[in-house]
Order: sequence, then structure tokens, then C-alpha cells
Amino acid sequence: MKLIIAFIRPEVLQDVKLKLYSQQIYSMSVTNILGAGRQRGYTEAYRGVLTEVNLLKKIRIELGVPDDKVDTAIEALTEGARTGQEGDGVIIVQDTIKAMRIRTGENI
Repeated sequence: MKLIIAFIRPEVLQDVKLKLYSQQIYSMSVTNILGAGRQRGYTEAYRGVLTEVNLLKKIRIELGVPDDKVDTAIEALTEGARTGQEGDGVIIVQDTIKAMRIRTGENI
């Protein structure tokens, strides 16, 4: 089993979910976060004062998937999140040592 963590733009969340659902991947955790990366943020004026905004709104999606669905999940995340602009996001894949369903105690 693998843990896939993806950082994406908030406006593409619905597209990403639809792509994952089309591949029968339904279990996920979604968190609103702030982050900085290559995009580096932007400068804006508020009441005449220049302010540098370098922590941008992002979405963190976590998926626990079997080894045979990793490539399918990555492809769905990529297709749903890609806009072609800097700041589209990052996908991280980690090995999961153990996963257990709390209600039944079964190993996943």
C-alpha cells in the first residue's frame, strides 16, 4: 500500500475528484493549507501599502491506495490538476508500512 500526497490549486479540486472517481478511487482526505514553492507568491497594494503575499492557498489531498492503483491515481491527479502554469502542484508517493481499519481491525 502507498500513501499519495498531492498539493494542488483550490480551483481544480472538483476536476481532480471527478478524475479519481472515474477510476473508482473514492477514499481521500482533503485539507485547506497555505504554502510556498516555486510560484513564490505576489505583491499587492492594500490601502496604499504594498504587501508581499508569499503563502498561497493550496489543497492537500491524501490517498491510501493499493500498489496496483498507484499509477492510475497519479494519472488521475495529474490530469485533473494540470493547468500548464507554474503552481499546479506536487505529488508525493510514500510507502505505507501498515494500515488498519479501526472498526473491524482488519489490515488493509
